[in-house]
Amino acid sequence: MVAVTSSSKSRSRSRSHAAFLASYKCKWRKASVPAKVSVVLGGIVAVICVMALVMGLVRLVQWHIEVTDAQKRQEEMVRQYDFDPGDIISDAQFFNADAMNQAEVQAFIIKHGPNCTSANCLPVKTFDTTDIAANSLCNAYKGAKAESASAIIYKSSQACGVSEKVLLTVMQKEQHLIGSANPTDFQYKAAMGLSCPDDADCDPQYAGFFNQVYGSAKRFKYYQAHESQYGYHVGTLNYVQYHPNKSCGGSQVYIRNQATALLYVYTPYQPNTASLKAGFGEGDSCSSYGNRNFALIYNNWFGDPRQ
Repeated sequence: MVAVTSSSKSRSRSRSHAAFLASYKCKWRKASVPAKVSVVLGGIVAVICVMALVMGLVRLVQWHIEVTDAQKRQEEMVRQYDFDPGDIISDAQFFNADAMNQAEVQAFIIKHGPNCTSANCLPVKTFDTTDIAANSLCNAYKGAKAESASAIIYKSSQACGVSEKVLLTVMQKEQHLIGSANPTDFQYKAAMGLSCPDDADCDPQYAGFFNQVYGSAKRFKYYQAHESQYGYHVGTLNYVQYHPNKSCGGSQVYIRNQATALLYVYTPYQPNTASLKAGFGEGDSCSSYGNRNFALIYNNWFGDPRQ
C-alpha cells in the first residue's frame, strides 16, 4: 500500500480547484451577455439580502436593548412615584362600563361636592340632551329633558363602553367640576377638555356638558378603533414629550396597554421628574400635568388604576 502524504493531498486539491476555475472561466467566456448579467445580478441580490438580514438582526438586538432600558426606567418611576408612563390605567378598568350605576355616580358627586352653594353646581345641575343614533362606536343614546349630570355620565358610559370612573376622573383633571361650589359656564362648556384647546375656543360641535361627556366617551372608542392612525401604540416604544414645547424633550415609553395609548392620544404628554416630585403641585417650566393628574385623581378616588 502506498501512503498518501498531506502534501500530495494538497497538490491534488489545488489541481482540482485549478481545473474548476479553468472550466468556470471557459463557461463564462462562452456564456451569452444576458446570462452573464443574470449571474451578476443574482450575486448582487444575494449580497443585498445577506446585508439586510444582518442589519435586521442588529436592529432587533438594539430594539430589545432599548425596550429593556425603557422598562427599567418605568419600573424605577413606579418605585419612586407610583407612576408608570407605559401603564397609566389597565384596560380592564378603563373599559368597565359597569364600574358604577347611576345612583352610585350621583352619590359620588354629592360626596365629593360638599361645597356646593348654588343651583349651578354639579350635583343639582340639569341639562337637556338629544337622541343620538347607534353607530359602529357606541350604542344609541336616548335624550331627555333636564337630565342630571350623573344620568349623562352613566348613560354615556353604557352607550360607549367606557368606565364611569374614567369619565369622572377626566372631568376632574380637565375642569375640576366635582367639588366646585359655583362652576363657571366655561367649566361646563369644556367639561372634558374635548376639542377645547387651552389657547382657543371649543369646537361648537363639542361644546356643552352633554356634548363633552358623551363626545369624550365616543372619542375614546374612535381612538381605539383607529389606533393605527395615531402616534401611540401598544407593545412598542413610543416617544412621548414632557411638554408642548419640544425643546423640553421627552423619552421613549414602552406602552403596555390600549387604555394608556388612548390617554396619550387624548393628552399627548407625560410628566417629567419635576412634575412627579411635585405630587399635585407645580413642577417646572417643562412640566405637564394631564396624565399625572389622571393617575393621582383616579388613585385617590378609586384605588390603583393599574390593577
